[in-house]
Amino acid sequence: MKSLYKRQLAMMVGVMVLSFTLLSTAFMLLSYRYIISEKRESMERNAGYIANFTASNYQLFLNVRNELYQSYVASIALISDSYVIMANPDGSIIYATDGVNFYDYEDTVIPSSVVNQVLDKGSYTGITSLDGIYPERRYVAGLPITSTLGNVTVAQGLVLVSADTSSLSEMWAATATIFFFSAVVVLLIAVIASTITSAHQARPLNEMAEAARKFGRGEFDVRVTSYKGRCDEIGTLAEAFNSMANSLQKVETQRSEFIANVSHELKTPMTTISGFAEGILDGTIPPEREREFLQIIVSETRRLSRLVRKMLDLSRLNALAENSITAQEQFDLTEIMSQVLISLETKITQRNLDVDVQMPEDKLMVWGDPDSITQVCYNLLDNAAKFAAPGTAITVQITKKDGKAYTTVSNLGATIPSDELPLLFERFHKADYSRSMDRDGVGLGLYIVKTILGNLKENITVTSEDGVTKFTFTLTLA
Repeated sequence: MKSLYKRQLAMMVGVMVLSFTLLSTAFMLLSYRYIISEKRESMERNAGYIANFTASNYQLFLNVRNELYQSYVASIALISDSYVIMANPDGSIIYATDGVNFYDYEDTVIPSSVVNQVLDKGSYTGITSLDGIYPERRYVAGLPITSTLGNVTVAQGLVLVSADTSSLSEMWAATATIFFFSAVVVLLIAVIASTITSAHQARPLNEMAEAARKFGRGEFDVRVTSYKGRCDEIGTLAEAFNSMANSLQKVETQRSEFIANVSHELKTPMTTISGFAEGILDGTIPPEREREFLQIIVSETRRLSRLVRKMLDLSRLNALAENSITAQEQFDLTEIMSQVLISLETKITQRNLDVDVQMPEDKLMVWGDPDSITQVCYNLLDNAAKFAAPGTAITVQITKKDGKAYTTVSNLGATIPSDELPLLFERFHKADYSRSMDRDGVGLGLYIVKTILGNLKENITVTSEDGVTKFTFTLTLA
């Protein structure tokens, strides 16, 4: 399997090679044509100078040995690095020079095809050796030498200017070499930069893959660190991965604590039930005390039942939280609170407690799940009645502020230490002062309250000062 690093590097290199290939091909064709075009125009221009000079000085042309004429033609040939041939209309060569030397081609005739094209079409361009006149193929440009007699234009001869094709090739090759060298340098720089960039991008991905494998082995303390300082999508992905890892570690910690707490809560009553039952069966417990211990067994059994019921409620609430179910129903909060107070009337009376209710006389409509809020009110009031000092009062207050309904349940009893307050809403947590008072509780009531309100995007707070403990939760007004 190819890695992302190799695929990305291969793709970038392939794209760059293809781009440079197409660019170099186009450049070479265009540059070659440009060089040929420039050379052709230059030779045609020089041939035109010579033809015009010859036509205006026809007598000098007839006397090819004239120093002025030879000097002019030789200068043009020397400056343009060309070879100049002067010929009669029939193609017989009169005079030839390369700017330094003068050549005499007696009985040498220019090919008729070249002569005819020059005389008939007015010009000639092409690469040819003129049937062996030149030892190698050269680029040749030809023009006629004409004079006007009255209204008649007469061809007096022709001039051919030629250049060695090797100079053109050398010029084109030099240009192509410079381009090729530049392309190779740019390609190498691009490959190096692409290698570094690809490796830089793949490093966090490889680290995340290794971290994911370690997560599968139960190592939840692994984090991705190679993304620091990055502000791109890879950095965002690495941050999200670390956030997920933190959540997984927290969930795993909570799961371990939950299992430990459940095991502890189940072990205590089961040990009590098992011990007393075995004592009754083997006769260790006297018959006159069997009823007493059977009542303890029944009490512990009911405690186990409550624990299982609370855990089922907790499982249901977690399922609702995972499905992101939010409040969509309107109901009267004062009616819910009144129903809960009526259901707890017996327990409140048994503990000789009073209830101070401070609620609006009219309906107070809020958003939420009536059944869930009923459970919240029941748990808070039951908790307040359980820990209130006998003969004191439980206060229930509902107020409105800034689009929220604030419900406060308070009681007078033992002051909860400040360091215990944040722990009250954790699963299976029971404050030290309450362990002897609350033998029936399982430590899930306030956690369920916190979970329900959290699912509804609402808050709950707790304070405890001078023996007065207050729980306050919010609901959105309808």
